[in-house]
Amino acid sequence: MNDLDALLSLLTPEGRALLDEVRDTDPARELAVATRLRRDHPAGLVSAALGQARLRQRAAVKFGAEDAGRMFFTPNGVEQSTRASVAAHRAGRLADLGVTSVADLCCGIGGDAIALARAGIRVLAVDRDPATAAAARANAEALGLAGLVEVREADVTEVDTSGYDAVFVDPARRGGRGRIFDPEAYSPPLSWAVAAARTASRAAALKVAPGIPHEAVPEGAEAEWISDGGDVKEAVLWFGTAPGAVRATLLPGPRTLLGAGLPDPEVRTPGRYLYEPDGAVIRAHLVAEVAEQVGGGLLDATIAYVTADELLPTPYATAYEITDRMPFNVKKLKALLRERQVGTLTVKKRGSAVEPEELRRKVKPQGPHAATVFLTRVAGAPTMLIGHPAR
Repeated sequence: MNDLDALLSLLTPEGRALLDEVRDTDPARELAVATRLRRDHPAGLVSAALGQARLRQRAAVKFGAEDAGRMFFTPNGVEQSTRASVAAHRAGRLADLGVTSVADLCCGIGGDAIALARAGIRVLAVDRDPATAAAARANAEALGLAGLVEVREADVTEVDTSGYDAVFVDPARRGGRGRIFDPEAYSPPLSWAVAAARTASRAAALKVAPGIPHEAVPEGAEAEWISDGGDVKEAVLWFGTAPGAVRATLLPGPRTLLGAGLPDPEVRTPGRYLYEPDGAVIRAHLVAEVAEQVGGGLLDATIAYVTADELLPTPYATAYEITDRMPFNVKKLKALLRERQVGTLTVKKRGSAVEPEELRRKVKPQGPHAATVFLTRVAGAPTMLIGHPAR
């Protein structure tokens, strides 16, 4: 049974009843459950229901247990869909721009379409894969949003978007060999998405990989890097907002740091505090803005650790109080940790080839206390900085 047939079978009354029955199935008991259910249901339907239950459990991280428990997914759809918090942020920005209708191109299983509709925006959701489009349609219906979401199975390059205020494009960034890093190898290519965005009457947003080079950002676009709970999730190229602007947005919040075009901070000797900028700040090249906020400089010209003498809390970086500094030396670190009775050791690194797990095995931390060690460089020299989160 292919993905489309499996999904359609689950939309039948028998399929929906079976989904309810297997909702909380423990993966360790799947075989026993499948054996029992196949006495009364077709084997293909049982397999589809159990597979969908697994996908819903995985999707709860992105969509929340309540929504995920009602939605329909494909394996690729779970992997590639936008996290609900990020989609809601983007939908909110579009609503604030006065957008009332969006052509959502490459809609996947409908994560962004759902967020847009919940923001009161009418959506045309387009995907060329039959199973994916069917899942998007089923999800709009399951969440009571079918009145705002029209799902169309089509090639996005052949869709007329002139009747919509805004365009949102989420090109496929995975191929048969995994992630695609060249924006022109996206499907459709970034150049096509940019051209489509420029036709929008009010605004447009293009979802791209967070590793997109800054030089690949199109002229006149705003670039926004988004993290959620400290994990960088994506970058968005905006049109019709603030041409040339660069921002880092941290969720939940949102908290947004706008680039001010500052020069690189100066390298200085380590102070009492080390600031680790959020990943979105680093991707957006806004470490200088954080350094200015805390009155700090860099430990090394090539590494995004900021050091300062005072504790000035900022939402855009995590602060640590540094208690010890020494050249990289495993034996000396082991002795120090033994002396301090450190049993819980957090290892962070930038500019070091040493793997955190390897270091933990070598120093064998034991004791009731906790510490953080930074493996980095100070003015080019391999260095260990030991400390703890600032209070």
